[in-house]
Amino acid sequence: MIAAGVGCRKGCDGAEIAGLLTAAFDEAALTAAQRAAVRLAVPALKRDEPGVADAARRLDLPVTVIDAAALAAAQARTVTRSATVAAAVGLASVAEAAALAAVGPSGRLLLPRRSTPRATVALAATNALAAPAVSESSP
Repeated sequence: MIAAGVGCRKGCDGAEIAGLLTAAFDEAALTAAQRAAVRLAVPALKRDEPGVADAARRLDLPVTVIDAAALAAAQARTVTRSATVAAAVGLASVAEAAALAAVGPSGRLLLPRRSTPRATVALAATNALAAPAVSESSP
């Protein structure tokens, strides 16, 4: 399983998020089959963000919503932390934590946080079969 953790500012355009995701997939050298199997992992506070839904539609990927407890539990495994993000949402990492939480406790980062001025993404993967504490929806 591969998860793409997504963080963004309110009102971020779906094209910006989709472009950043595509660049991350390219950088990680994901195959077409791997790209098709990616799940977007977003924090619960961004579940209704139109840009996230638009990016999911553009890339035809399902969205996995990560609850606050799972995001907090994944913080220790992140490698990129932001004081600005911590002040804004109470967590020092959003994209990396969302990706790691989505793939479960045995997951590892494939690509740490990459960003544009309004969005961040990170990729994580695992072979573990254990299900993380998340809910899912379709794009």
